[in-house]
Formats: sequence, structure tokens, C-alpha cells
Amino acid sequence: MGRKPPYSTWVEVDLESIQANVNYIRKTTGAEVMAVVKANAYGHGAVPVAKAALAGGATWCAVARSSEVVELREAGLECPILILGYIPKEQVAEMLQLKASLTVWTLDDIKKIGEQARKLDVQAPVHLKIETGMGRLGSFPSQALSVALAAERHAHIQLQGVFSHLARADENDPEPTEHQEKKFEYALSLLKDKGIQTPYIHLANSAASLKRPSAHYNLVRPGISIYGLPPSPAVPLPDDFQRALTWKTVLANVKTLPPGHGVSYGHEYVTQEQETIGALPLGYADGYRRTDGNQVLIHSQKTPVIGRVCMDQCMIKLDHIHNPQIEDEVVLIGKQGEKEITADEVGRIWGTINYEVTCAIGPRVPRLYRKNSM
Repeated sequence: MGRKPPYSTWVEVDLESIQANVNYIRKTTGAEVMAVVKANAYGHGAVPVAKAALAGGATWCAVARSSEVVELREAGLECPILILGYIPKEQVAEMLQLKASLTVWTLDDIKKIGEQARKLDVQAPVHLKIETGMGRLGSFPSQALSVALAAERHAHIQLQGVFSHLARADENDPEPTEHQEKKFEYALSLLKDKGIQTPYIHLANSAASLKRPSAHYNLVRPGISIYGLPPSPAVPLPDDFQRALTWKTVLANVKTLPPGHGVSYGHEYVTQEQETIGALPLGYADGYRRTDGNQVLIHSQKTPVIGRVCMDQCMIKLDHIHNPQIEDEVVLIGKQGEKEITADEVGRIWGTINYEVTCAIGPRVPRLYRKNSM
């Protein structure tokens, strides 16, 4: 990014990496790509990421909330957008006016969407979700036919797609995913026997896009992988993928504390000898968790975060860092020199997954974009 930005903490997102990651998935699967950009594109920024994904060859975007559709449309994106989950009746008309595709799995869904589509005199595009083993949303295969038939018979509904979601594709054991695929195929066969065929069939998440060609159909739905983050330890990314996000801050203060001096709330850390301590201007309000074991990079060396993380600040140990200065760059996620702290590493320290780490980076942290060709 060149010269340090005028912020105390910020995120840098390499849009060319996202574009390249999407292009890789498109080429290797041979299917259309629905880029999942819900939750502010997993913390990366929905609008810039969606534009990069489309530049990389994606033809669809997927979101979880109606507000996410509004954000993309107001930014001028005209691509097809699927809302993957539940939508209240009160939001249906607006979503149809914004040409969003909606997910259905019950006869009541068909009724509520059909009523609004009739009032607007439009055809509502819907995707039927099949319950194959996730236990969340979806119509059981034995019930899916009745929902599909209701959609097909409704003058103001277009059955645009059929899909499901894989619960364990990111594990080594293939059997649960094979079981889900069989259930999905059974549901598709019931529809086909009644002459129901949809333009789109999609099942593959990031993990299945990478390692299960049988799940690709004609549309894949990658999320975490387009950001250059692996779905799980069991499904690492190919070397071609590039991480898109770096999280940085600066050294805000340096002080030498005497032995026996407490650091931060509760004095959980007390100096054992004279120690050099640095303060960083970020905390749990920025999404940096109040967890033991945090580390950062400064002068291309890892150093521990000590004491409790505060709302807006945290402290680091600097005794082994040569001549630390205020405004020195500090990396929370990303590379500095030859060293790196990944979102996966942070997730392990926090007892969670890389998805949650990036999604949790707070809205007050500015996102800066490298977009040479965007």
C-alpha cells in the first residue's frame, strides 16, 4: 500500500487476489461461480469484493440479508443476487423490485412471495433449498416436490434453481458428504420425473469446489476460499490462491516499566523485571479478542500481547525489539518481512475459525483496497 495510511488501525484488502482466486475456481470447476459476499464479504468489504469477484468471472453474488442486497444494488451492481436464507414477508416486495432471487423451502414461502409478485405484476425468481443433512433450512427431499410443483404452477414465480448446503465437506471423511449428495440427487430425480428442470443446480461450497467434482453441477458457491483462506485444515488451498486481507496498526506508545508493575485491567500481567512495553491503538471494539496468547508482528518479529485487551487499546512486550519507535507498523494478520500471522493462526488462539476472525473485524476499522485493475 506504500506510505502508511492516516489511521491508527486499518485493514488492507488486495482485490486482485480475490479476482485471481475466483478465476481459479471458475477455470478448475468449469461451472459458473456464485461468490458469497455475505457478512460484509467475510469482513473484507462487500461492494469492492463483489466487483472484484465479478471481474474474476463470477456471474452471481450470494448474501444472507436484504440489507446486503440493497448495499450492492445502490453501488450499481446489476448481477443476479441470491438471498441464501429466510426473508420476512415485509421485505419481499422490496427485494423483488431490486431483482433479488429468494430462497424457498415451504408452501408458505411460495404463498408469501407469490402474493407480493402478483401485486407487483412480476415473476419472482426463487431457488428451492433441499434439506440433506445440515439441519437448518430446507425442504426434505420427500417434501421438495410439492414445493417445486407449487412454484411451477404459480403464474408469478419462476423456479430458477435448486440447491443444498454441505455440512462436512471440509473434513477428511467423505462419507457424510456422499450421503448428502445422494439425498440431493434423490430430490433432483423426483423433480425430473415430473418434468421439472431448473436453470441452476448448486451444492458445492468452497471445500466441495476444491475437492468434489461430483458436487459442482453448473454453479458453485465458494465463500471463504475466494478470500484466500482455507476452508479447514483438512482442505488446504492450492498454492495458486492468494490471501487478500492484512490487518495492521501502529505503535502508539513505548515506555519502560519497573519490576512489579501491573499492565492493563486486573493486573493479570505484572512485570518481573524492568520491561519495555508498547501500547497499540486497537482493542476488542475493533474485533481483536480479549484472549490469552495473542501475538503481533513488529520489526518482522513476533511478540506477545500482554495483559487484558482493552476496548480501544492493548499492550505488547518490546524487550527483544531493537529501538521501537512510535508509529512503527504492527501487523495483526498478514506478513511482515519473512514472518506471517495468518487468520487461521489467530483463529486457533481464539478457539474459533478463520471465518469468524475476519468477519469480526469491526466496522470502525477502515478497509483500504489495492485495486490496480478494478
